[in-house]
Amino acid sequence: MNRGGAPAEDTPPVTGPAVRWTHVFVDRPAAGLGTALDFWTAVTGTKLSGRRGERGEFVTLLPAGGDAYVKAQGVEEGPGGAHLCLSVEDVPALVERALRLGAGLVTDHGEWAVLRSPGGQPFCAVPWNGQSARPPVTEGPDGTTSRLDQVSIDLAPGVFEAETVFWGELTGWESLPGALPEFHLIRPPAGLPVRILLQRLGTERPTSAHLDLACSDVEAVRVRHEALGATTVGRGARWTVMRDPVGGVYCLTGRDPATGSLP
Repeated sequence: MNRGGAPAEDTPPVTGPAVRWTHVFVDRPAAGLGTALDFWTAVTGTKLSGRRGERGEFVTLLPAGGDAYVKAQGVEEGPGGAHLCLSVEDVPALVERALRLGAGLVTDHGEWAVLRSPGGQPFCAVPWNGQSARPPVTEGPDGTTSRLDQVSIDLAPGVFEAETVFWGELTGWESLPGALPEFHLIRPPAGLPVRILLQRLGTERPTSAHLDLACSDVEAVRVRHEALGATTVGRGARWTVMRDPVGGVYCLTGRDPATGSLP
């Protein structure tokens, strides 16, 4: 294996089950989970399921239409962030595929598993339960729309290349350069609700992930989010960096909420 944990060049192609659905987790400190849930249900136009887990740490954000794909988790250590769950018909096959590509197994729960990418990003392999209907976009009172549709994995330069190979091979999705040199997009087939954006940072630091929303009008959505308790951290070429009411970082991006593409 090379430095980032990706397979060596003579490793045979890895094949496995297709990803049938994706869930994205909003990971926030357990002490502030209630406040975080109030915010994220408001900005996604969802309502909460019942709490699950030994400490009530898991919950699903239920959309008005279509199948749920956003969940939240209260974490006991650290600031939280985001992670993906890949839903497949054959979980052991996906786990084997991930391990062959350089991932590490964190916990095997039998029906589902927690893994870590070669660069250190946690993700889960879970059973597919027939989900297929992508929920509609979230519409604000002013008519602007948004959609939580992307997990951005923030990577040190030393692991960026290995991660682009890993996520493209693991999912089998289209893998292509982003609009700027520091980005690489792993784009799912039409109908799946979450994309993966890999971002190469300027310094060596541990891998982390944050959420991105596609917005028809970034400034209007920003104002609405601030009214709900978020704060603006900074601005980039096509995005605005935000913090939710419990400190979780996320971005509002100027992409089409229906397609995820830049205008």
